[in-house]
Amino acid sequence: MKALVYEGARKVSVQDVPDARIERPTDVLVRITATNICGSDLHMYEGRTDFETGRVFGHENLGEVVEVGDGVDKVQVGERVVLPFNISCGFCKNCERGLTNYCLTTQPEPQMAGAAYGFAYMGPWQGGQAEMLRVPYGDHNCLRLGEDAAEKENDYVMLADIFPTGYHATEMAGVVPGDSVVVYGGGPVGLMAALSATIKGAAKVMVVDRHPDRLRLAEEIGAIAIDDSKTDPVQFVLDQTMGLGADRGCECVGFQAHDPQGTEHPEMTLNNLVKSVRFTGGIGSVGVYVPQDPGGPDEMAQQGAVAFDYGLHWFKGQTMGSGQCPVKKYNRRLRDLVAAGKATPSWIVSHELPLAQAPEAYEHFDNRDDGWTKVVLKPAMAG
Repeated sequence: MKALVYEGARKVSVQDVPDARIERPTDVLVRITATNICGSDLHMYEGRTDFETGRVFGHENLGEVVEVGDGVDKVQVGERVVLPFNISCGFCKNCERGLTNYCLTTQPEPQMAGAAYGFAYMGPWQGGQAEMLRVPYGDHNCLRLGEDAAEKENDYVMLADIFPTGYHATEMAGVVPGDSVVVYGGGPVGLMAALSATIKGAAKVMVVDRHPDRLRLAEEIGAIAIDDSKTDPVQFVLDQTMGLGADRGCECVGFQAHDPQGTEHPEMTLNNLVKSVRFTGGIGSVGVYVPQDPGGPDEMAQQGAVAFDYGLHWFKGQTMGSGQCPVKKYNRRLRDLVAAGKATPSWIVSHELPLAQAPEAYEHFDNRDDGWTKVVLKPAMAG
């Protein structure tokens, strides 16, 4: 089968690899019809993680079931399913508590938790930027879709990661109706956090970024766009909130945060949020941070540490939640919002491309070229 293979920093190619297949009775085999390039893929693409050469990228996957193992009871051949990027068993201590983002069964490394398709530090699983994908514990991990699965494919594929992840940021921040919310980062996850805050009834949503295409998309759903290359975002938020700060804040950038001049400051968005969010407010951090970053700008960053303004955070009595999203906690309710026409996350999609054009798409997305806001790869699309 064809798949996108990592060959080294900023080098990927579409190659023939061994076919994905049923390996255990609980497996499901899915023919991929849509798979997204994610902003967190870029950390690996740029060589900033220990992602192994020869592995396949792709953790935002949707497709058609073509084969099921003998131990699969619910999922049937021919159904369209979307797959949480978390690979989880459903029966370990963490999964039983709803924390499928920190599954203990599917992560083989001792003293680690959490697994994902085609992702650094998250187990050996191959990714879905390929023609086929093996899904372990298929009855648990497959979210079945309705008759509109093909029609709304670009909406439903967002349920694999970014829509639930943006929603998770608002959950950890504690967004409730009437809140003011500031989102740092207007990439796909930040835009989903803004959409989620809007769905939850936030009175005012602000999105901080510096890319005009992203800021335009934020404005399309009624958010206030803040260009941090032209204005101080903290002061802007204070001015919008009578000097008090936003009720809630979402961190959707991660460890490669950088200033408008391009200099990396891993702590920048976290500290701006502490300053932007009011006393006793809440912060949800879903931007990726890693325990080690050998390519970091200084010795502290290389060890995965950041100079966090904990004193001010503590003094203001703020709460902060962090970590990867437990997709299964939210994907059913978000699926039903899409099905009912209450949410259309595909508004951020800029490109639908065949798998053969994935290397060029990665280059454009990595360069943050104007108009490349979200790429959906379609393996069956003619190249």
